[in-house]
Amino acid sequence: MQAGPSTVVGPSTFRTGTTLGFQKQSSTLKAGLRRSLWCEAAQATRKERTQRRHQSVRNKVEGRSDRPRLAVYRSNNHIYAQVIDDSIGDTLVAASSLTPEIREKLNGGGGGNKGAAELVGRKIGELCLEQNISTVSFDRGGNVYHGRVKALADAAREAGLGF
Repeated sequence: MQAGPSTVVGPSTFRTGTTLGFQKQSSTLKAGLRRSLWCEAAQATRKERTQRRHQSVRNKVEGRSDRPRLAVYRSNNHIYAQVIDDSIGDTLVAASSLTPEIREKLNGGGGGNKGAAELVGRKIGELCLEQNISTVSFDRGGNVYHGRVKALADAAREAGLGF
């Protein structure tokens, strides 16, 4: 029995002896095949996992006027940070690896590395202190707190921002 697009692959398919084009499979091979089919269906894509983490973080973090939210977005080539007051929906301060001041410090290098993240973190910390913002809630944006996101956060703390 060939498994086609309309064929349901289940335990009864494995008992027939011809599963997915193979003849007389051993029970170990059948179990491994069943396990792999189940695992493929259960796995979420990287984007889905990031979106789930982001929603979990946003349920816990809220930007208020006394403690705005420092939101971080990380793409493959750049990193962005902005301080947001969610009560009025305004962006108070923003910096990214695309701002001219940071780009010239990168000396033509890309903005998708830890060095760029540290520069953005220092810049966002300085801009916040100019606006009399001393503490923020850190929103990692669904990204794991590691690598570039951690480098940005540490640099913002070194610049005097508290969170």
